[in-house]
Parts: sequence; structure tokens; C-alpha cells
Amino acid sequence: MSQSWEIENFLEANDHRLHIDGVDTVELAREYGSPLFVYSEKRIRRNIERLKQVADVVECPVKLCYAAKAMSTLGILRAVKDADCDVEVNSGGELWKALKAGFVGSQIIFNGTSKEIWELNLAITNDIYAIQVDSIFELSLIEETAARLGKTANVSLRLVPEIRSDTHSGLQTALLTSKFGMMPEEAYDAVRKYAASPHVEVCGVHLHIGSQNPEPKVYAEAFEALFSSLLRIFNETGQKLGHINLGGGFPVRYLKDDVVELDEKQRAMLAADFEPTDAIEPAWLAVQSAAREAGAEELLNGITLLLEPGRSIIADAGICLTTVRNTKARPTADGGTDHWLLTDAGFNILLSMETYKWYYHLISAERADAVHDLAYKVAGPLCDGGDVYFDIEGEGRLPEHRRLPENVEAGEILALLNCGAYSLAQASQYNARFLPPVVLIKPDGTPSLIRRRDNFEDLIASDL
Repeated sequence: MSQSWEIENFLEANDHRLHIDGVDTVELAREYGSPLFVYSEKRIRRNIERLKQVADVVECPVKLCYAAKAMSTLGILRAVKDADCDVEVNSGGELWKALKAGFVGSQIIFNGTSKEIWELNLAITNDIYAIQVDSIFELSLIEETAARLGKTANVSLRLVPEIRSDTHSGLQTALLTSKFGMMPEEAYDAVRKYAASPHVEVCGVHLHIGSQNPEPKVYAEAFEALFSSLLRIFNETGQKLGHINLGGGFPVRYLKDDVVELDEKQRAMLAADFEPTDAIEPAWLAVQSAAREAGAEELLNGITLLLEPGRSIIADAGICLTTVRNTKARPTADGGTDHWLLTDAGFNILLSMETYKWYYHLISAERADAVHDLAYKVAGPLCDGGDVYFDIEGEGRLPEHRRLPENVEAGEILALLNCGAYSLAQASQYNARFLPPVVLIKPDGTPSLIRRRDNFEDLIASDL
């Protein structure tokens, strides 16, 4: 393999073209049109198995819950379930989709800051594993709802212990300035207040550091903070909790090419690459040590460790195929010329490229093994000046130009890599553009259409 982006038996250049799991992506784009998302079920399974290896470095059961917000098309949810992975949802809609995909209550955990009564009804009625409680007020709503239903709700208390990661500011979720969770003191009061409630069972504590965490050390800090809460709850109430939820946030290596021009912090975040076991093993050892020092090792006996990764399961399993629809040349201030490529994939389906200036590596799907050394300005199709593949604000968070083969012309099919997470999941019909189809390459190499392209009727399906 000669290209930095190639992954043996997964993403490869064969007969000059990009192949995914042995399937010719150019032929897929010709059959289904573009833009087109293509996912590998084999890669999804491989990523889940990689995360399950955490169970080999801790002395407790591990419950792996895929964060459905990353991509919740039913075909993807079914592939996750078939890989023996549970699921984390963030709305009643995601909960309904998870049930529709075949998950049962014991396989589901439910996050979110603004849960409505109907969502709590759905969660409690289906006896889900845990509702992650975001506030004391929400806990009172959960108790009232469970009482009305004559049931007991399993809950986990989401904490914000002020843990900072070097990820994007919008992905920080364990800070006091974050909108998520409750203060540890509030959690202790909640356990005392609801200890005797027949309708609420506090079964765990939870935090989520953030997404795309570039350093593994923050997981030890997070795990120790959760154990400290576990210990204080036991000392003050005598209640032994059943699980610790450490969230997710394991990074995906988006950046593999040293020639890409980015600022130092953005480069470090996007090039981050470590094994989940390398983060969790030292964290577990640190917690074991803290338990021994406190004489509280029994609190770890029978504890279950929950993880809720999304990006690290689905991001590198998906690519987006896009067609160059227009080209133009523009003079530059230094007397040169910018060659522009206008594609059919804009921020309506790749929103993070605009909101977080997220980098997705771009290659020619038709000439994947060619030298990519000519600089192009690339933009999407939307009637919006911000719909570009570079940092429109000039702050260096995306490369100013993309490197592609020479003489790229209208009609050539390009591929954006590692864009399986938070792309179609955040998509809109802005400019009345059709949402794209999704093809899943099955483990036997068969392409399967799991989402059709929108049509005109879909654009007005909810209009009255």
C-alpha cells in the first residue's frame, strides 16, 4: 500500500480506483448517484471488537453502548446490534429507533438534557437499563412518571466534575461551563433524598469527558472522580451502586498526512490515535489503588463499567462519495491562480466541516493511486458563502487548499474519508436538497441500500 489513507482489506486503491471492502466506489456512485454515503459492516464490527478488548484489562464486566447520535439509520443500528453491542440514545426518537432496530430495554441507556414526559414514559415502560439523570429537577420528573406508571425507573446520575480535555471547545462536556449534568454535591443529595423511593433506583454514576479526546490520561482522572463519588455515596448512605459510566470520546485518526496545513492544536486533535485499552487500563489500576487506600475494594466487586463510544465505532467505517459539478479559475492576490472545484456535497450533509471546521481527507475515487499534489479550492453546492472545504474565517483550522491529481474536471468522483459519524446524522434539506442514500457493504462484500435518496415528495412530506 502506497497511500497514507489506505487500510489493508478495507480502504484500498485497486485498478486505480478507491475500493471499500473490495467494492468499487466509482461503480457505486454511478449506480446510486452522488452524494452517497458508503459504510463497511466489517469495519463497524472490527471497531466494536477493538473496544471490547477493554474487558481484558479491567476486572469487571464491561457494557459497550454505541452512541446512536453519531449515526442512527436503522441499517446501521441493526449492524451494531448484530455485532453484540448495546446502544446509548439521546432522545425519545432515538429510543424509538433503537427499539425498532431490535434492541430491548436492558440494552439501552438514555442521555439528554431536556427529556420530555413522553420520552420518560417510553423509557420507563420499556424498562431500559438506565436513564442518565441530568438534574435534580429531571429526577423529580422521572419519579413522578414512574409512580404514575406503577413502575421503578433505573437511573444513573450524570456528573460534571470539571475535567478538561484538549479537544474542540464544542466537544467539552465535563466542565462546569458545560450544559450537561449535575454537580457532585447535588448527586449526593439526590441519593439521600430518593433512597427510599419505590419508583427510582439509583444504580450508577456517569460522566462524559467529551469527544475526540487526544490524550488517554483524562480517562484516569474521570474514572477516579467517579470512584470518589461512588465511595462518598456509600459512606454517607450505605448504598452500593452497580455501575460506573465513563462515557466515550476515544479518538479517530482523521489526519494521516503531514503535508496538510493546520494549526498545531487542530493537528494534534485530528491526528490523535491511541488504543482504548491504553486509556482504560491505567485508569482501572488507579481506581483499584484508590479503593485499596480507602479500604473500599468491595465497592469494585460486582461493578459494571459502561462505555458509550460513537465516533470510534462509526467514523472511519463510512465515506462520502461526491461528484465535481463545476470548475472555475480565479486570480489570486499574489498573481497566481486558484483552481476551484464545486461538488455536490455541502455542509447540509457534512455540518461539522462548517461548525467545528472538521477535517475529512479528500481524494479522487477515480484516480485513487495517482499523485495528489495539485492544490484546489473546493466548495459545496449550497447558496451560502460558508459552504466551503476551507476555513472561510482564515484561522487555519482547515487547509486552504486540497491536494488532488492534476486536471480534475467536472464529472470526476471524489471521496471524503472518515466521515461516518455526525454527518448524515446532522443533515438537513437546506436549499431543498435531497438527503443522500446510504449503502452498507455487508460482511460478504455485498452492497446493500439501507437508505434511499430523498425525492420531491420528501421535501414537503411534513408541510400542510
